[in-house]
Amino acid sequence: MTRQPDAPRHVVANPGDADTVLRRLTRDGWVARDGFALPDPAWDVTGSRLVLHGRIGDPDTLQLAVLAAARGAGIVAVCDAESPLGRALIDDLARLGPVHQGVTEPVGGNNTVADLVPEQRALLDRLAAGDTIAAAAAAEFLSLRTANRRIAEARAMFGVRTTREAVLAYLRQRGAPPRSH
Repeated sequence: MTRQPDAPRHVVANPGDADTVLRRLTRDGWVARDGFALPDPAWDVTGSRLVLHGRIGDPDTLQLAVLAAARGAGIVAVCDAESPLGRALIDDLARLGPVHQGVTEPVGGNNTVADLVPEQRALLDRLAAGDTIAAAAAAEFLSLRTANRRIAEARAMFGVRTTREAVLAYLRQRGAPPRSH
């Protein structure tokens, strides 16, 4: 079996977080499908770029999700990661590769920083140094509107809701310690 190593495996706390992750994955070319039962009889579904999603509420659903992940499907599971069922799910999925908990990428997971355009990196660097968005935009010779758009795109790439969370995620993935004010 040739399983794609970057098939996404996410465990999130609520349906809102699942929607955020699913929006990002569909933007990246994945096809979202509700439920964990695979429609394709072929064992390896890697090439279909299928991501299955739903709530994990019982051991049978957990088994379906893990089997789908083993067959190459992406998974976005809504489950309490601290519950026994959630811990079992994360342990089983971790045997297949990295498991993302929540909407942000884990350390050692996909490198969103590498996907940022240079303008986004420059803006996030300036924001991390304490500049306002307006000051960062001016320093990078961008309009405020363009700077806000680039930062919004970065928030979406990191799967976070606020600019502060985007800056922190950027610093974590870049390996730089956050500044304290």
